[in-house]
Amino acid sequence: MRFKVDESLHIEVADLLREQGHDALTVFDQGLRGRDDHDIADMCRSENRVLLSLDLDFSNILMFPPENYPGLVVLRLRKKGRAAIRHVVTRVMDHLNKEPLAGRLWIVDEHRIRIHHAGQGSDVEEMP
Repeated sequence: MRFKVDESLHIEVADLLREQGHDALTVFDQGLRGRDDHDIADMCRSENRVLLSLDLDFSNILMFPPENYPGLVVLRLRKKGRAAIRHVVTRVMDHLNKEPLAGRLWIVDEHRIRIHHAGQGSDVEEMP
């Protein structure tokens, strides 16, 4: 799977994705730091990359309709330290083979993944 790791996350998240066989670039890799959210989302769409971010703006389905993107994963965490993020991203990767990402918004917290489908609202999947 192809991912873009937003600037709100440490670059080691991309390394973690690569270790699992994914193609992952960061906003830093492409010199996009500080760019508008819409620019980042458009880049993800043009590169066919799933966006992984802590930026809650990407969870606004009116601004970023999930059906228009290869996938949006927004981490909504109470603890945002590197270890906590690594732990949650590892759990998210376990679910990649169970649920499609294309055209969907995944909102992930420490205990569950909420998946928004275009026109279908959301499902909640508990994380083990």
